[in-house]
Amino acid sequence: MKPPDHPVPSGDREIARALRDALASAGHDVALASRLRSFDAGGDAVRQARLHRIGERIAKCLVARYVHGDRPDLWFTYHLHHKAPDHLGPTVSRALGIAYVVAEASIAPRQRDGPWAIGHAHAQAAICGADTIVFVNPADVPQVRKARPRGAFAMLAPFIDIAGFAGPATAAPRVRAPGAPLRLTSVAMMREGAKLASYRVLAEALLRVRDLPFTLTIVGDGPARAAVAAAFGALGGRVTFAGARAKADIASLHREADLFVWPAVDEAIGIAFLEAQACGLAVVGADTPGVAAVVANGRTGLLAAPGDTASFAAAVRRLLADTALRERMRAAAPVYVRERHDLPTAAQRLDAIMRDAQARHRRSLPAELPC
Repeated sequence: MKPPDHPVPSGDREIARALRDALASAGHDVALASRLRSFDAGGDAVRQARLHRIGERIAKCLVARYVHGDRPDLWFTYHLHHKAPDHLGPTVSRALGIAYVVAEASIAPRQRDGPWAIGHAHAQAAICGADTIVFVNPADVPQVRKARPRGAFAMLAPFIDIAGFAGPATAAPRVRAPGAPLRLTSVAMMREGAKLASYRVLAEALLRVRDLPFTLTIVGDGPARAAVAAAFGALGGRVTFAGARAKADIASLHREADLFVWPAVDEAIGIAFLEAQACGLAVVGADTPGVAAVVANGRTGLLAAPGDTASFAAAVRRLLADTALRERMRAAAPVYVRERHDLPTAAQRLDAIMRDAQARHRRSLPAELPC
């Protein structure tokens, strides 16, 4: 994928930066080894083979540099899958005799003989050769565990730096004039595919509750902005498009809002839900493994059946109409996130995982496990 410091907003890069910050917070010296992007979006076998050759050359250069310079203690790779295999970590870690750890690895068996067959083979080989797999999304566990049944793994709850995003905890009740519309927020990029599908589900769901007073502020931008705007056309002036905003602006919008809503179609990990809850917002999302991992269903928000517009609309209606329930969830949300999904807790957990992986490697646990 793109490197963590790439300027284009992305949930993947949010998580990558959070992992980097957590490791640094735990006292580790974290360095970006390479900016190689192994991602192949179209299933091009020629491109996949070429990226592998480039990766092998870069890996050999890295080994030469590390042997004669500042040798790392451990190699850490984030987000490894058939479209973006790791062409560096396995070679470098083997050559240097250091531990190899992968976070958020996934295996899609249907791609074994498909357009991404080359990427699938390299991704699975790296996953099977890792000392430890760190699962961030519970949905990845079954296939990865099936591929490496004897390999070490660890769970790490998705997290954010609450202090850096939301500031001090606040859950003071919202004061609205009688009959004043409740304020909803959504934060997401505007692009084709799952994001645009989510926006369309949201627009249709809100049309079903338009008898209730509400407004919606959408934070985000991208190539599908015109299609997103068209989806919300029937809601007229109720919807405000705020464009891309800095984190401080997003936190401010959340603190003034009443409810965060996002259908999260095919969304692996819902960092936006953590940010909203950290600011004292109840949320409505989809009951998928990635979103359920960051929302306490019934306590900090409501999760609807995935892709079910009627179910999502019903959840929104319930929280718009039930002030007491919404306020209870608003009060519980920042407490929940600080207890389970804050950076200091993740830093301790990640530090323990890394030290365990290094200890396993030193005890000569086989670097490659049969698949």
